[in-house]
Amino acid sequence: MTPKELAKKVRYIQIQTNRAVNDVLAGEYLSAFKGAGMEFEEVREYQPGDEVRSIDWNVTARQGRPYVKRFHEERELTVMFAVDMSGSGQFGSTNQTKNELSAELCALLSFSAVKSNDKVGMLLFTDKIERFIPPAKGVSHALRLIREVLGYQPEGTGTDITAALDYMGRVIRKKCVVFLISDFQGDGFKRQLGVLSKRHDVIAVSVSDKLELSLPDIGLLELEDLETGELATIDTGSKSVRRAYSLLGAERAHQLQAMFRSLDVDQIDLQTGDDYAKKLVRFFRSRERRHR
Repeated sequence: MTPKELAKKVRYIQIQTNRAVNDVLAGEYLSAFKGAGMEFEEVREYQPGDEVRSIDWNVTARQGRPYVKRFHEERELTVMFAVDMSGSGQFGSTNQTKNELSAELCALLSFSAVKSNDKVGMLLFTDKIERFIPPAKGVSHALRLIREVLGYQPEGTGTDITAALDYMGRVIRKKCVVFLISDFQGDGFKRQLGVLSKRHDVIAVSVSDKLELSLPDIGLLELEDLETGELATIDTGSKSVRRAYSLLGAERAHQLQAMFRSLDVDQIDLQTGDDYAKKLVRFFRSRERRHR
């Protein structure tokens, strides 16, 4: 992508996502995340009307009368994007690749955060840590993140989600909201995801393409693994081949969902060509209901 093409694409995404933010998303973002971060303020004596679940039983036992913990809401959030830039992100059977979907998602969430005066930062990774951009505020910073996702040329082609999670855990100390955006082609990252999700509010965003879940009947088809370069020819005219391919994709999706549930990590499933703004609104509303 030339600098001129990149600038045009960034501008297009800015216009499209700003419209979605202003029309529907900003309020949903605010409801879903504001109030999720609470900091301890003090312990005081129980007063009629206080929540029983806020009683500090240790202090109550020592003092012989009930005391409650008080918290105050953190008004400013930090939102971090950990974006998978591996070779498989270049795939897309519509007019959008998985990497472009990731960029538009980051734009939508970044502008929502900016509108709420929150900080946003980014980690780009493949099978290595590619680039880290510390969190900051403002529209110009949000635009920089979009340019990075769209225009960055990664050195690696594979996927190492474990290394990305470890790195994020080391560099981000204060609790934040982490959007882990990937097609999750890598394995073996469950333990690191569990560690990170205990300290931060982690949301897994699975990006995929419809051709990764089912194949059309178009005869012989040569496929290339964009992470390893390996080629394979399959007969899509065979019903059993198409069925086995679909079952494999469905099983992988089921395993991912089960892992995220076991770690209490929220998940959003997006496909290239999706109306992702509507899916985000549904997710935010569901999240708000669960956290009331």
